[in-house]
Amino acid sequence: MWRRPILSAEGGFVFASAAVAIPAPGLSGQVLLLNAHYMALCVVSVRRAFTLLFKQDDDFQPIAEVVHAEDGRYVSYDFNDWAELSRYKREFEPDNHDWIRTVRFDLAVPRIIRVLTFAKLPRQEVKFNRRNLFARDRNMCQYCGRRFPTSELTLDHVVPRSRGGCTSWGNIVCACVKCNVRKGGRTPAEAHLKLTRPPVKPKRNPALCISLSDRRYSSWKQFLDAAYWDVELK
Repeated sequence: MWRRPILSAEGGFVFASAAVAIPAPGLSGQVLLLNAHYMALCVVSVRRAFTLLFKQDDDFQPIAEVVHAEDGRYVSYDFNDWAELSRYKREFEPDNHDWIRTVRFDLAVPRIIRVLTFAKLPRQEVKFNRRNLFARDRNMCQYCGRRFPTSELTLDHVVPRSRGGCTSWGNIVCACVKCNVRKGGRTPAEAHLKLTRPPVKPKRNPALCISLSDRRYSSWKQFLDAAYWDVELK
């Protein structure tokens, strides 16, 4: 008999009697959350996905399950079955999955989970943060139009803060170091620069498009047709 691992506050898994947390790099991934009708609800963190898989209702029944793509079809697993399958995959398909290491065994990170209740999750606004700004502008300098690694991009106030410019979706763009230095504390017109496109707040989370280009998330596409492109990260 084995005991279920518990997510620690430090980002790892521990068991109820364990004193040391196990680092879990697999927690950096993303998981697609479906409702009971197999409709896409949102994208959640791996931590949140495992929390849902662990959880039980008042009748001690699981509230969520793993939905796994196998040979062109989707198969459902509860937590115990997924843990058993993970042992097989760890031995024969270790490179096909991200992994969470617990005290006694490794767990494959699921790509899709499904909640078994019919509760509707509330919509959330697209978060205004660096990650989503880089995703919205596709890592492209909005002045010269060239694409750069994230480490070589800065965030620029189109209307400088010294001129009353605010920090918002409509006034922040990605800019390469060269263009940012050239612009300085001036407006684009004063620096003889032109935006490639006006900065606007995305209607849906731009980071989702990046996720779909990753082969690890190819199983999501079945559920993300045109009706569900407003899926949001949480």
